[in-house]
Amino acid sequence: MKLIIRGKTKDFITAVGKNLNMVLPTEANTSTSAEKLTAFWLSPDEWMLISNETVSEESNTYQVEDELIKNISKVKLGAVTDVSDQFVMLNIKGGKVFDLFATGSPFNFNDFKTKKGPVVQTILSHIDVIIHHKEINEVNLFVRRSFSEHLHSWLSDSASRL
Repeated sequence: MKLIIRGKTKDFITAVGKNLNMVLPTEANTSTSAEKLTAFWLSPDEWMLISNETVSEESNTYQVEDELIKNISKVKLGAVTDVSDQFVMLNIKGGKVFDLFATGSPFNFNDFKTKKGPVVQTILSHIDVIIHHKEINEVNLFVRRSFSEHLHSWLSDSASRL
């Protein structure tokens, strides 16, 4: 499950916090996690929520989404958009993961790679991606589905040269 939520007011932040049982990150390029969800700061009024658990493919409805729509969208505090089918998540582990990213991205990963939890939206091999440093030497990389095969191919090819 991947949701984009947008809102600007303190009432929005409070309502989301109550519904998710977690605080949204308010500092640029950070994340917060709870037992079942992780939230990424994408901009001052935009966050991506992802499920920390695998959700059954049999259903395209999520309780979290329904609650947020009821308590955020319908009361006009903000917007909730399901982007689960838009993004593919690749989990990448290894001691050279940031060396690999550095070969195809203008972003400087020096500080990023030493911390757990930062998030960055950047370009990787000319493709827009969101990178979440989940654990030391482990990242979740989010890419639009239409670019995922090309990116996977580039990652495999570039990794073979490291």
